[in-house]
Amino acid sequence: MSVGGSAGGAPSAYEPKKLRMYGLVGSIVGIYLGSILNSALNTEVFSFIGAVAAIFAVVMGANSVRRVCAYGIGTGVPSIGMLALGMGIIAVMFGLSVAETLGFGMLGPIITLIYAGVFGYIIGVIANKVIKFNIPVMEEGNADLSMAGALAILGWSFAISGTLGYDDIVNDVLMTGYIAIIFIAGGLAILHPFNANLGPDEKQDRTLVNAIMVGGLAMTATGIGALLTQGLGAGLLQIIIGFAIWYYFFKMYYKLVKRDASAVVGTGLLPPTVQ
Repeated sequence: MSVGGSAGGAPSAYEPKKLRMYGLVGSIVGIYLGSILNSALNTEVFSFIGAVAAIFAVVMGANSVRRVCAYGIGTGVPSIGMLALGMGIIAVMFGLSVAETLGFGMLGPIITLIYAGVFGYIIGVIANKVIKFNIPVMEEGNADLSMAGALAILGWSFAISGTLGYDDIVNDVLMTGYIAIIFIAGGLAILHPFNANLGPDEKQDRTLVNAIMVGGLAMTATGIGALLTQGLGAGLLQIIIGFAIWYYFFKMYYKLVKRDASAVVGTGLLPPTVQ
């Protein structure tokens, strides 16, 4: 099976439809599973599942960045990653707020997902029809990015707060400032993989492994936040699992880099600075 390259339109070994399905189902099921286990067993130790669920969304988002940015928008790679998280924050706050207002708090992730998809598609239409990007996959890609950003933020927010309650997430994630950590770490997990691997030798599998690797770092960061909001048990578990994910996929990424590089050489120390 071809690993896929980065020429126009980003040929893929893993089809966008499949990655979208895995991303949406994996993140939604994971978020609900963590919430149900926490509630049923009156604990917060399963909050780490939300951070794992976010990685499914991250892979979907990173592939969307790859598809859209393969058309050559250059410096727009970081921008579109930040756009994904920006759309995601709005969708999460809207979805959780509406769900609680209607008295169906557990519908929050579903409402968030629907809103994010519609919102992202509209932004894609504006980008293509008004700003004139004229990228064939812009509308679809932006919808995917918005949904991925929303579910990633929701998963990491749940990992820090241990609940899907609107008020709890506002108090534990937004008011504490941890949303800034989520925004930066999450943005990097979605935008950085293609930014780090773009070029004529870019391969889809290497890019997506990079996404999982950075998603592990983001999980480690949410674990630090969970230490202060949920206590030692839940926080330390997230840090350990996040570090393990990062380490495993860092080693895998390094193998893929060596596979694709024309040569791997040691350059030695940099020469001394000339005064």
